Amino acid sequence: MQSPSGPAHRGCVPWQALLLAVSILAFWNLPATVQFTIESVPNNVTEGKDVLLLVHNLTGNILGYMWFKGNGARPHKQIKFYDVDTKAFSTGPLATGRETMYPNGSLLFQNVTTEYAGNYTLLVLKRSLIYEVGTGQVHVYNPGSNTSIGITVIHKDPSYRA
Repeated sequence: MQSPSGPAHRGCVPWQALLLAVSILAFWNLPATVQFTIESVPNNVTEGKDVLLLVHNLTGNILGYMWFKGNGARPHKQIKFYDVDTKAFSTGPLATGRETMYPNGSLLFQNVTTEYAGNYTLLVLKRSLIYEVGTGQVHVYNPGSNTSIGITVIHKDPSYRA
């Protein structure tokens, strides 16, 4: 029996198809409305402690969640992804190994440093391929320098464009 002359085709993994769909939607700049909120728990975290970006009021038939560092949903800024159907988690280029994502969309950062301060964007993809986007911020306090970085903000922005 001869071996095939080319590589075997494995097909597209479900989360890869979802990532492609979200990437296309994000670059089309379609308007999205936010139905959920993101709460930083605690509001002000001390360097070396844990902080949870807790998602509230998610509704609808959800296909998956994606977390990104900063404002906007750009593939090179992705931290974590969760595929609801397969219950599979995957990491993006900005994952450090200190993040834990939960099936409800919430994201835990462990042993934070001041580099974790700033904005984080959650993109929620619905089965209808409509998406919702929300942004939260992490505020990190460094007790050694008596300074803090970032401001905790929880908001809804119906005019937000990914």
